[in-house]
Amino acid sequence: MRIDIVTIFPEFFDVLDISLLGKARANGLIELGVHNLRDFTHDRHHTVDDTPAGGGAGMVMKPEPWGEALDAVLENGADDPIIIFPSPAGVPFDQKMARELAHEQQIVFGCGRYEGIDQRVFDHYADRGRVRLVSLGDYVLNGGEVAVMAMIEAVGRLIPGVVGNPESLVEESHEDGLLEYPSYTKPAVWREREVPPVLRSGDHGAIARWRHEQQIERTRRVRPDLLPPEL
Repeated sequence: MRIDIVTIFPEFFDVLDISLLGKARANGLIELGVHNLRDFTHDRHHTVDDTPAGGGAGMVMKPEPWGEALDAVLENGADDPIIIFPSPAGVPFDQKMARELAHEQQIVFGCGRYEGIDQRVFDHYADRGRVRLVSLGDYVLNGGEVAVMAMIEAVGRLIPGVVGNPESLVEESHEDGLLEYPSYTKPAVWREREVPPVLRSGDHGAIARWRHEQQIERTRRVRPDLLPPEL
């Protein structure tokens, strides 16, 4: 997979050189390009924003540098890339979307700042390909970089070969619509708290049933909105 990021803070994504995603890049599973939006400006101050049309507080990111940056990224990219802009006005990001995105050849992320990006950028590239405004949740961040990092983590780990044991992906929260069951390890007793006896029983059928019951109980307690009607 090819991932391109347009941002005014390219150093923010240095963290992608570490952990599983760093290994995935080193092994050629993920190709990453981070592009500084200010490189596509033509004034000595490298200006990327201006006052909002119609007045109002804050500043809006100008369409010209975004157009040049995205044209450059798309010129030698995949035939049908998807362009994602993090936005509190977007559709919610979830595990289902992460699974869908994991099959893409190229994802281009545009990290907005200030009061957002000129709407004409979204409209122009929607005429040329697939553009999605995506929200991490019902809150506002200072910019899109944190949201892009979260999405890259969620999508990248689903690419075959990134996670060492693919079976671990199957039992995680949201993969089957329920939250994940609680996990335990050694020692059997820690500060007078025991690992549930069923997990030490060796009875794999009983363990599977217990874990499923725990998923249902946790989901009912924490996220009842996720429970299917039959539960």
